[in-house]
Amino acid sequence: MIHLTFLEAGVVGLVQGISEMFPVSSLGHNVLIPAIVGGSWARDLSVATPESPYLAFIVGLHVATAAALLIYFWRDWLRIIGGFFSSVRDRRVVTADQRLAWMIILATIPVGIVGLGFEHAFRVIFAKPIYAAVFLTLNGFILIAGERYRTRASLAADRAIAAAATAAPSAQGELVAAGSSAAASYPRGNHQAGRTAADVAAGNLPRTADQAAAVQADMSLAGMGMTPAVIIGSAQVLALLAGISRDGVTMVTGMWRGLSREDAARFAFLLATPVILAAGALKVPDLLGPLGNGIRGQIIFGSVLSGVGAYLAVRFLLRYLRTRTLTPFGIYCVVAGLACLAYLGLVK
Repeated sequence: MIHLTFLEAGVVGLVQGISEMFPVSSLGHNVLIPAIVGGSWARDLSVATPESPYLAFIVGLHVATAAALLIYFWRDWLRIIGGFFSSVRDRRVVTADQRLAWMIILATIPVGIVGLGFEHAFRVIFAKPIYAAVFLTLNGFILIAGERYRTRASLAADRAIAAAATAAPSAQGELVAAGSSAAASYPRGNHQAGRTAADVAAGNLPRTADQAAAVQADMSLAGMGMTPAVIIGSAQVLALLAGISRDGVTMVTGMWRGLSREDAARFAFLLATPVILAAGALKVPDLLGPLGNGIRGQIIFGSVLSGVGAYLAVRFLLRYLRTRTLTPFGIYCVVAGLACLAYLGLVK
């Protein structure tokens, strides 16, 4: 008989949703929490167990997490998906939305190949509490180093965004009033080359300052180019190690490639959406089969909390990163990882 209580499902779901967005590794937390709590939690919630319903459950929660991202970025995804289909129809990649669509596709390929081929090996070898604690500590150092050794281009991109924000509300008002034409000329970041007359002709007409900023951010990202996008997307492979954050390593790599902190976070969330949606969708059939017998109510409960937690987390984080750094998350990961290592070493 499969055991998964509503309390376990609720805690795991909420932790999954929040920690998937925060750069602190959702898988690492979902491996460590049962080990720290012990008792029935350690028995019921084991990722490394063969044909584990817990693994199917936490990966299945990714569908709710991806749904939250799709809801938050729905206008952006409509533009990006429209850009993909228009590029296929016209057989060319010209506008920012078309470029961004293909950047996301190409950047997703490396983690997709590695995930399909080696996910089981990664889980069996590394998804154990002691390894998760080590990798969580390493994740903290990656975040701290990413902030400490940011490139001049990334820092300059931050200053450009701050200067643009200082010009508000008048400049933002112009953006909203003039639509994509103003958005195309509004200074943001260091990737100005991606803006062309085709972007203006695409008909993006933001109605609010936030929507205008989103259009402008995507134009800035599209100017980055395909190769940097693939490099940033490839960093997601490290997240197959429990304790390494997908969004964390992607943000750090994005800043290393010259993105502002805010744009690096935005690109990380856009890249994560198809990956975590695909991972979750692959596990949904398992949850509908024998592995899900007796726990489908808990699955729904955990999924709702995961989706709500993810939506609130991404909304908070994008605003937080406008003026603050990843360092507090890095310090948390180092402290939590070392504390878990010490505890696990004592109880064994």
